[in-house]
Amino acid sequence: MNDSIKQNLDIFRKETRAWLEANCPESMRQPVTSPNDLYWGGRNAKYISDDQRIWFERMLEKKWIVPYWEEKYGGGGLNNIEHKILTEEMTKLGCRKPLFSFGISMLGPALLKFATAEQKLKYLPEIVQGKIRWCQGYSEPGAGSDLAGLQTKAEDMGDHYLVNGQKVWTSYGDKSDWIFCLVRTNFEVSKHKGVSFLLIDMASEGVSTRPIKLISGKSPFTETFLDNVKVPKGNLINEPGQGWTIAKYLLTHERQMIGGVGETGTPPQLSEVAQECIGLTNGILSDSILRSKVAKFEMDEAIFDYTIERIIDEAKAGNNSGALSSFFKYYGTELNISRYELMLALQGYDGLAWEGEASNEGQLARLFCRTKGNSIEGGTSEIQLNIIAKRILGLPSS
Repeated sequence: MNDSIKQNLDIFRKETRAWLEANCPESMRQPVTSPNDLYWGGRNAKYISDDQRIWFERMLEKKWIVPYWEEKYGGGGLNNIEHKILTEEMTKLGCRKPLFSFGISMLGPALLKFATAEQKLKYLPEIVQGKIRWCQGYSEPGAGSDLAGLQTKAEDMGDHYLVNGQKVWTSYGDKSDWIFCLVRTNFEVSKHKGVSFLLIDMASEGVSTRPIKLISGKSPFTETFLDNVKVPKGNLINEPGQGWTIAKYLLTHERQMIGGVGETGTPPQLSEVAQECIGLTNGILSDSILRSKVAKFEMDEAIFDYTIERIIDEAKAGNNSGALSSFFKYYGTELNISRYELMLALQGYDGLAWEGEASNEGQLARLFCRTKGNSIEGGTSEIQLNIIAKRILGLPSS
């Protein structure tokens, strides 16, 4: 990197830090404690505070909602290094993401790669502006780990598709406006080749949802039913039968999202929680066993974060395997489970409280239960280990 480029980047960092300090409200620099703290956008979106609205509107005007997308799609047009600087400065200040959206983290990358020019100009700006809240229609009652076995049918009716079927584990299906959905358009070819990728308005006649309750007592999941739903042909992404290719590409982004530590906010540092719960003796944690476990976790977390940064940089340089998303997903899942197991150990009996104001309605215990689902959603841990073994380590399949 020559001196001129370095100087420009130093100026960009300084200006970015100053802008964030001046424009991010203090309340938007606090750790996220639940998905309800986030702004999701959508037709029926509501801000939890004026500060949340201000933060979103300022970042939207700055074109930093999705800063690395092209400006014609509503992005900021930042290059890889500028985006990394922005992320680093937001992290230093504890700035929350102004918009949390499956449209940004999952659908957007797929549209950028596979959609027509017209589809990109239609959907991507709406994603950036938070106009549409998206959910994912992949898994079915008989098609989970064997996703290609899906049976939701999209029948070609000339100017539209007629869709019938059922999806399950639809995150926030009851709150979403549109669903990106895998459907079967051809039953005469192999199961992978007969799948297509369709965008469906959840307000369409024949679309309904039913909640699924989890062990935590709360759940973002629903079952989604599609009964004779008419979907315009223009909502098909790419060509009929290309859905499996698109799905695999999108899943790499979903798995990175699930595996990413703190994707929905900055999680509490275990060392800080430990100090509050068990205290210090001569400047170190009083309990030697828990001290060792906390230290090991935070080293593992730091190594994982550095590994993610390295692999992202390699991917931007064109050196990447899509199978690495399975590594992100598996190891990130294990870290998240370990985090909440340790937090329960640190808080002892108090951490097991299931309700009451003192425990914030049992937030820690419920989050601990929720982490168990991380090993299933986005592809089970067993499936991820198989992918890692075959596609990264090159081990034989038998």
